[in-house]
Amino acid sequence: MRLLRSVRWLLLALVVTIVPLSSQAGIFISVGFAPPVLPVYDQPVCPQPGLMWTPGYWAYGDEGYYWVPGAWVPSPYVGALWTPGYWGWSGGFYAWHPGYWGPHVGYYGGVNYGYGYGGIGFAGGMWRGGFFAYNTAVMHVGVGGGWGDRVYEDRTIVERNTIINNNHVSHNGGPGGINHQPAPEERMAEHEQHTAPTSFQAQHENTFRGDHTAYARFNGGNPPHPVLDRGMGGENRPANNFENRGNTEGNIHPNNEGNVRPNNEGDVHPNNASTPHQPEQKESKPKPEKKPKPEKEKKNDQR
Repeated sequence: MRLLRSVRWLLLALVVTIVPLSSQAGIFISVGFAPPVLPVYDQPVCPQPGLMWTPGYWAYGDEGYYWVPGAWVPSPYVGALWTPGYWGWSGGFYAWHPGYWGPHVGYYGGVNYGYGYGGIGFAGGMWRGGFFAYNTAVMHVGVGGGWGDRVYEDRTIVERNTIINNNHVSHNGGPGGINHQPAPEERMAEHEQHTAPTSFQAQHENTFRGDHTAYARFNGGNPPHPVLDRGMGGENRPANNFENRGNTEGNIHPNNEGNVRPNNEGDVHPNNASTPHQPEQKESKPKPEKKPKPEKEKKNDQR
């Protein structure tokens, strides 16, 4: 009996295989059984213009599959779009293809993550010069005049790029998996220059890797936190705030945020800072002149 248990644990240990980096770029881990289905959730409202939506996904950790909540995150540079990671069936295993930033959205296995990521490309918005505009047909954004021309509605592109996934399957290929091969434009995007997830995205994933409630074995495939209600912060600021409109150089720190001081402070513009102090100095000069006069009159009286 003990021998059978040992064999079972040995087989389970062999299920997870680390794939060498040289075998296929972008694949780092493979698992012998499929990830759970995607949980159904509502996208939180975008807390401020300039943030990009990154859908939640199943990652693999010490206790098996765990859920990384969807979140609004700052893009690393103006013009960057997020391609989600996905699990793909290959050689008898489910291999993880991590997500990345790039000028176009590439192939993510046809997995319908929702909210702009319908399985093919991205229908959630577009870059307009130095700022990002949101397609309210699928994106939940704030209300008010502050959003201005940063919103539009296009349902046609949503319908054209949606793969029906009523069963919420979270992997490509294999038993019951999604059957979608890369389209020509998706293959082209794969060969463009990519940027890895930001350090804050990596920290976000590691946080839930250490949370046992995020693991499917404990939550039954229904994570208690499917999304992050607040937007991510960290070392990256929105690459397209109102102050940065038209900025295509990738400056992601607006002048009124972080450790960049406003232009009217002394150490930034000393010439401007000294101007308001001049009238104060003129007003203070006559004060000491009035004080000695009564003292001189008293001395004259004594004489």
